[in-house]
Amino acid sequence: MAGKKKHKQGDNVIAVNRRATHDYFIEDRIEAGLSLQGWEVKSLRAGKANISEAYVTIKDGEAILLGATINPLKNSCAFVVCDPTRTRVLLLNRREINKLIGQSQRQGYTIIPLRLYWKGSWAKLEIGIAKGKQEHDKRDSLKEKQWQREKERIMKKNF
Repeated sequence: MAGKKKHKQGDNVIAVNRRATHDYFIEDRIEAGLSLQGWEVKSLRAGKANISEAYVTIKDGEAILLGATINPLKNSCAFVVCDPTRTRVLLLNRREINKLIGQSQRQGYTIIPLRLYWKGSWAKLEIGIAKGKQEHDKRDSLKEKQWQREKERIMKKNF
């Protein structure tokens, strides 16, 4: 009996947008596929991606990822013109796109990429529907995070 390989959570993650949880309240998360070229897949396997400056827009009924950087490998792009910051189409259902349109245009939410990861052999992007935090909200969440760490240290020390 051949069993499936179990991957740890950290094994399949390519890039994480750490600033997203600091700058935004994440209301909802959606998994989207990416339309990629061959050299981009090779670069993602090598871990050469950055989504910290990226954002998602809806244009002509499509979700588009802008500002994500996928740096090409030196040996895989000899004859192909590589643009590391090209716009990439996100693969979503019509219902999901309509939901994104409704929440971003009518309700004032922002669509941001949270995580780029592998699901099987497919590259997936987790996008979040978010509202921006104000400065005092950022301070409150930082205090809460520090308190959780301190609480863990105290509990570990007592046991």
